[in-house]
Amino acid sequence: MSELTVVHVMRHGEVHNPEGILYGRAPGYHLSELGRKMADRVAEHLAERDITHVVASPLERAQETAAPVAAAHGLEIATDERLIEAANVFAGKTFGVGDGALRKPANWKYLTNPFRPSWGEPYVDQVVRMTAALAAARDAARGHEAVCVSHQLPIWIARSYAEGRRLWHDPRRRQCTLASLTSFTYDGDKIVSVGYSEPAIDLVPERLR
Repeated sequence: MSELTVVHVMRHGEVHNPEGILYGRAPGYHLSELGRKMADRVAEHLAERDITHVVASPLERAQETAAPVAAAHGLEIATDERLIEAANVFAGKTFGVGDGALRKPANWKYLTNPFRPSWGEPYVDQVVRMTAALAAARDAARGHEAVCVSHQLPIWIARSYAEGRRLWHDPRRRQCTLASLTSFTYDGDKIVSVGYSEPAIDLVPERLR
């Protein structure tokens, strides 16, 4: 008999970051007031789903995003280090064309290979850890549904791998807005479909979509 399990991988909500820092894995970055509203909205969206397991990256913004979902289902939040943000050499800096880290020649050496990528955690490493984290969530919620809260790049890489696309990409083309859900349906241990939804899209500022 087939056994369907759905693992929803949610991106965290908006973060309070008035300085525009690329915060990466740095601690101390929490959801903004708007980000908390996004998390509440997704919790409402998932309230009637058969969710039996909630797990999040250890970073504060992920844990805070997971809290309303877990509370709505009477669950504790598990923590999985494998759901963490991708490592990036530019973490802690501003990053953009014409300002910040890109103006410094010493940083240009990190921009030589977009296929690996040269500025951070290899895409293949992200596939390995995210695939394992999703499988663990699937096993914890067999025959039901799980929610994993993670970060944009690892989510997109996991989806790209599952859908058979190349891992290197234009970051502007990622389909993974704040508080979005990328949902992996498993039949037994095999992913049979990937869905995407944006329950809080009306709360996401246009510049961040």
